[in-house]
Amino acid sequence: MIEFRDVSKSFGGVAALDRVSFRVESGECHGLMGENGAGKSTLGKVLCGIHRPDSGEVRIDGVSRRLRSPADAREAGVAMVHQELALCADLSVAENLCLGRYPRRQAVGLRWLLDRGAMARRARDLLARIGVELDVEAPVGSLSTAQEQLVQVAAAVGTGADVLVFDEPTSSLSEAESEHLFGLIEDLRRRGLTLLYVSHRLPEVFRLCDRMTVLRDGRHVQTVPREGTDPDQLVRLMIGRDLERAPAARAPAPEVPVVLDVRGLSSPGLFDDVCLSVRAGEILGVAGLVGAGRSDVLRALFGLDGSARGDVRVADREGRLQRLPLGDVTRAMAAQLALVPEDRKREGLVLSSSVLHNASLSRLDALRGGWRRAGCIDRGAERRQTTEALTRLDVRAASLDLPVGDLSGGNQQKIVLAKWLMRTARVLLVDEPTRGVDVGAKASIHELLAEHAATGACVVLVSSELPELLALASRIVVMRGGRLVGEVARDDADEESLMRLMAGVTQPTPSRAPPG
Repeated sequence: MIEFRDVSKSFGGVAALDRVSFRVESGECHGLMGENGAGKSTLGKVLCGIHRPDSGEVRIDGVSRRLRSPADAREAGVAMVHQELALCADLSVAENLCLGRYPRRQAVGLRWLLDRGAMARRARDLLARIGVELDVEAPVGSLSTAQEQLVQVAAAVGTGADVLVFDEPTSSLSEAESEHLFGLIEDLRRRGLTLLYVSHRLPEVFRLCDRMTVLRDGRHVQTVPREGTDPDQLVRLMIGRDLERAPAARAPAPEVPVVLDVRGLSSPGLFDDVCLSVRAGEILGVAGLVGAGRSDVLRALFGLDGSARGDVRVADREGRLQRLPLGDVTRAMAAQLALVPEDRKREGLVLSSSVLHNASLSRLDALRGGWRRAGCIDRGAERRQTTEALTRLDVRAASLDLPVGDLSGGNQQKIVLAKWLMRTARVLLVDEPTRGVDVGAKASIHELLAEHAATGACVVLVSSELPELLALASRIVVMRGGRLVGEVARDDADEESLMRLMAGVTQPTPSRAPPG
């Protein structure tokens, strides 16, 4: 169905794809694997007409195609579900789902007017095809990240394409929402569609894909069948080495001082009466379903919620707990709090600015020169310190002056972390730190978090991936409906017990014998 022949693509002299050749059979779900920056998303965008290859050929159903735009790709029967959300936040769900195909009134003299009733009906129909119910009049910007991703899936399925490219489709979804998507993908396969599935999550790739193609540094490494291939073999193909995993943080002794103490933290309509303490050297995991209030708590601690109330205390350099005024980001940063947000592109980075300026953004005060420089930034120190930090984090960027928006998702996430680690955060609040990053970058980020905790700081880790929490955290607290509903020591925790707390199911449902 799809054949790539010697496809190459470069950006600013850096080769993203280098003579990539392989085939995707009709009706199969084909996995595309590799580290961040390996060229997976670039290849998907070439197939969808977003990028034009510098050389090589793309054949679809045996026909050579010149895909110069997404419109060309749609005409060839190809649609894409993007990793990073690609919707217009100020437009409604219906307007987004009908972009480029707005229905118009048919009455004489009114053909230039939108038929909003028809648009709403079409949007509801597209959502119904994937089993989702949303207010189609609501602005997309008012939706959760997971809901936005589902709207993207509906838009792609609604094009009637024969080929669908899924680029990290579950990166923003809960387990229940991911299961719903997997059922949809399996249904699409039964209908005979051809699927190119890009993901870093090995369990879902082995569940869905018939074959997997591995890219490394923009080159085709190998295409392997699911049968006879194990996850460790796939990881070695992706990163060229065996994967080393970071040691999990151990629970600190009772005499270890508390770094963060929270009592009665509440915000109307978001969460209520949150209490927790985190000691030096500890990684505290926070589990919960989407909408449970986990991210809202982190934002309130960092001063981003002007409605938050409660008693929050943070240890100073002498170890004394000092009360932190809420609703003041400047005071939170002065108390050495740092926030790595869930959505790196909207809240963690300035995409049009350079790698250098993004990495140093949180510590411009420390980079100001003396009186002779009238407070101007010491650009030499900025470049030296940033180079050291990015080398330590193994950030792969051709130049510090490259726009950060041009980097892969994993490298962008490392820059968000570098921005705060360069500032020496005493309390590191981390929200979904490995969303949309590959296994190699994930292991590297885990190691960085463990190393940061080992310096005597504390880490509060929100993650929807239960294996990540179980691997890193010494304790895990569970939120449901805006409240803390449980706490489990890592040695006593497993995925089943955490899911029961998250869903509010305390005991297994007894099986019922049939009547008679």
